[in-house]
Amino acid sequence: MSGVEEDGQGRRGSLHTPICDLFGVRYPIVQTGMGWVSGPRLTAATSEAGALGILAAATMTFGELEAAIGEVKSRTSKPFGVNLRGDQVDVPERVELMIREGVRVASFAGAPSKAVIPRLKEAGLVVMPTIGAQRHAEKMVEWGVDAVIAQGHEGGGHTGPVATTLLLPSVCRAVSIPVLGAGGFKDGRGLVAALAWGASGIAMGTRFLLTQESTVPDEVKALYLKASVTDTVVSSSIDGYPQRVIRTALVEALEKAGPLSRFPKAALNALRLSRLTETGVPELIREGLSMRKSQQLTWAQLAMAANAPMLTKASMVDGRPEAGILPTGQVVGLIDTLPTVAQVIGEIVAEAEETLARLGAMAGAREGA
Repeated sequence: MSGVEEDGQGRRGSLHTPICDLFGVRYPIVQTGMGWVSGPRLTAATSEAGALGILAAATMTFGELEAAIGEVKSRTSKPFGVNLRGDQVDVPERVELMIREGVRVASFAGAPSKAVIPRLKEAGLVVMPTIGAQRHAEKMVEWGVDAVIAQGHEGGGHTGPVATTLLLPSVCRAVSIPVLGAGGFKDGRGLVAALAWGASGIAMGTRFLLTQESTVPDEVKALYLKASVTDTVVSSSIDGYPQRVIRTALVEALEKAGPLSRFPKAALNALRLSRLTETGVPELIREGLSMRKSQQLTWAQLAMAANAPMLTKASMVDGRPEAGILPTGQVVGLIDTLPTVAQVIGEIVAEAEETLARLGAMAGAREGA
């Protein structure tokens, strides 16, 4: 893997933070592992532009993941990560694949299994889960992770109840490992704000979803661009967990439906998801038992847990938003362009450097007064 990038003259720049050294990247910016969205093209484009791209593997079969890692490596020689779900039954096999292929970062949507952390660290991978509460960050530090993404309530998809403005500074004060802020970030001023709160950088999903390299169908991207900051809702009716999505007729119907009417559809989606990911019934049962044990879920909640990936696929892959959901951060209401990934990162870096210079000039003026 490449070492930390510099500016061509041996300088690291004003935005160099500990996360840059940890990941081996030039800029403290991460593209999150969005299921059905963060494929090889988007991941590689992000890493090639100097940030960290993360491949979303939770919705991939093992064979698909193997092929996707190979494609990312064919597109870029820069470091990248792979996002896993900690309760997948084949996590150990996926971990060994990542080690063999030289993946730099193992990202987890939530807490990883405590048992896989030593193996990943022993092989030199950076372990980075996403958390939504200070106590979760503290627990992950005890388990030995290298960094955390602290995602606030503004974030897209599954999200917690605490706003980024409160969560991020509290986590940064509580732990000594690098922290990335997520939820509500899209530009350079946001990056500087995160650094001011003590973070080592920012992680973004929605901003990268709305780029030219994102493979989300154009007609679906158009719906995102039309959304305002008040057009999202956090619903627990999709899979039993709070999830921020764009408010649509389908979401409204799910919100109004009772548990008895939602459950049969959720159970059917569980079977569809198992076929799509080539998971046999015995494996599905084993994974369900694992989730029940680790997350204390009922069987009804387990069935509902299949709703999110299948409904997301309907929109993000099949281009059928009327039959699916549109996970998004609240920041979607402030995005109205579809630039390239390189343009997004370049604009964030330029604005952040300008903001730091302006603040430095203000501080200098006060000292000279």
